[in-house]
Amino acid sequence: MTGTTAEGEEASPRRITITFATSGVIATAEAGSSLLRVSIREKGGIPWKCGGGVCGTCRCRIEAGREHADRIKPKERQHLSEEELAQGFRMACQTFVAGDVTVSWVPRATSPDGRVKAG
Repeated sequence: MTGTTAEGEEASPRRITITFATSGVIATAEAGSSLLRVSIREKGGIPWKCGGGVCGTCRCRIEAGREHADRIKPKERQHLSEEELAQGFRMACQTFVAGDVTVSWVPRATSPDGRVKAG
């Protein structure tokens, strides 16, 4: 998402703020970033197992900034009902955001890297 300035120089990628409400972590990232990847990199705390839309573990709720999320993917529809999607629930591994968002989730026992512990 870089561009060129009027002077022909590379423009810096647009930065957004992702607030991980459940953990209190506030992170900045490039617009178009994956919620899960930013959470892992910045220790935001969203629980996860597979990272590929198979398990549904990274279910979260976009509390603010839903308009900045990309379209709902088929893999999300396998884990979330239409009612949940309408309430802002998404799968972090499948959700990319282009603007500031605040996200929450139900805390789970996780390992230091954020993966949900086997149990």
